[in-house]
Amino acid sequence: MFPRVFLKPKEEQEILQGFPWVFDNEISTVKFEEKSGVKQTSLEECKVEDGSVVEVFANAGGFLGTGIINRKSKITVRLIGYEHADRVTEDTAAYYEKKVSDAYDLRKLYYDMKDSYRLIYGEADLIPGLIVERYFDVTKKIYLVVQFLSLSCEVYRKEILKALKKIVRADFIYERSDAAVREKEGLEEKSGWIGDAGQSVITIRENDVLLQVDIAKGQKTGYFLDQKFNRKKVAELSQGKTVLDTFSHTGAFGLNAFKGGAKQVVSVDLSQEAVDMINKNIELNHAGNKMSSVCGDVFDILKKYETEGRKFDLIVLDPPAFTKNAKNIQKAYGGYKEINLRAMRLLNPNGILVTCSCSYFFDSEHFYGMIMKAAEDSKKKVQILAKYGAGPDHPVLAGYPKSEYLKCAVCRVI
Repeated sequence: MFPRVFLKPKEEQEILQGFPWVFDNEISTVKFEEKSGVKQTSLEECKVEDGSVVEVFANAGGFLGTGIINRKSKITVRLIGYEHADRVTEDTAAYYEKKVSDAYDLRKLYYDMKDSYRLIYGEADLIPGLIVERYFDVTKKIYLVVQFLSLSCEVYRKEILKALKKIVRADFIYERSDAAVREKEGLEEKSGWIGDAGQSVITIRENDVLLQVDIAKGQKTGYFLDQKFNRKKVAELSQGKTVLDTFSHTGAFGLNAFKGGAKQVVSVDLSQEAVDMINKNIELNHAGNKMSSVCGDVFDILKKYETEGRKFDLIVLDPPAFTKNAKNIQKAYGGYKEINLRAMRLLNPNGILVTCSCSYFFDSEHFYGMIMKAAEDSKKKVQILAKYGAGPDHPVLAGYPKSEYLKCAVCRVI
């Protein structure tokens, strides 16, 4: 018998709707076998080892799914399947090969072999805690960057890597499991090549733009693939315009604007390392005659440009998440509002503002309400022309709202 986790009354509703986590405070009892027989105890008293396969049941006894237990984490069980545990574990290699294959087949609907994209998006692809980016280098080598962020995927590390190698046929795999979230799972951070070593800085092509990506030292997995189609929209809007690209990271939005025929592009980032990468990418795309970079705090740069009376036709705001928890929403609101308000003041009449938030906690209600208040305080009127999210390589799992995090609004400021 596999250990059975029973929820408290009425705690099963979110799971029935698709939510893949069970928190410690939602668990009533755990039923498990010992040498002395079957026991049913509280979570604190149960002797099921972390990393074990468990079955999850509603309080009344209805089966909900199979998961991996980890009492070190507040997310005590992450569901890995909706079949009974014996079906999941009878051939775990085949089970994960099917999951990787399903994710790969989904991406092939939208991307071709020369594209770079997120191959596996954790819970949204029903492999909790696993992130896999597929990069296609201009040398025609395929690189995978993997993150094992939870115990639920770490325990099947061998099977997952075997499936990735078989299905994707990557030339190189680099691990970036160096995120602090692993500590909450009781895991050490790690990074490095899995198997043969490739180049840590590669060059990919996105929307006809060449971009150097540092997969070893760049932020998270080296590059933010989720904005690909939103960058293409910026290119379509940039013909003959002066463009300000803020929180630029690699310069991708600005370079898409350049490719779209922008008259002038300025890309701003606080990190000197990021600016160095922007400059390399400017050179790579022969954009130096129209594009430049600035190293500085975006808040300060926006104030400076306003004081100087500078104007732009199109401004991109793509900041990092200003809040990663619900407690700091109001503080984040102030930061988002300030940069949007100042950007609106820097735009020429009928200028375009492309403004983003990648914080799940700063939800659509807060985000679009913030745009309205920023417009009010800047004495402007705003038309929201389009609302976008992440690309189809970041599918949204119904019932799991955290998978829908990116908001990108295209606005006309009048």
